[in-house]
Amino acid sequence: VQLQASGGGLVQPGGSLRLSCAASGRIFSINAMGWYRQAPGKQRELVATITSGGSTNYEDSVEGRFTISRDNAKNTVYLQMNGLKPEDTAVYYCNIEIRTTSRANYYFYWGQGTQVTVSS
Repeated sequence: VQLQASGGGLVQPGGSLRLSCAASGRIFSINAMGWYRQAPGKQRELVATITSGGSTNYEDSVEGRFTISRDNAKNTVYLQMNGLKPEDTAVYYCNIEIRTTSRANYYFYWGQGTQVTVSS
């Protein structure tokens, strides 16, 4: 299983970015999907999650600015980020709960990370 994240970059405060993360390989089913971030000198923190049923959860500081969504046909999770602030600067990682066969357990897989920099 491989997770390929994309969409990061440099943006001015108040700007927008859309992150994508596609899972590929041996995938039987996908459960929860999410995004985490890690700023320099800080621990990795949860940004947003979405369940297989579409229920979402957001970290308080991004609530109302970020939107997580998923395309089950494409095994892809998205993070639409609006109203970006300098404190959103971090490496963003996708995290997807995948079962590779009908008899396997679910495991969490990580993407490689994509840099988001918010600066004027």
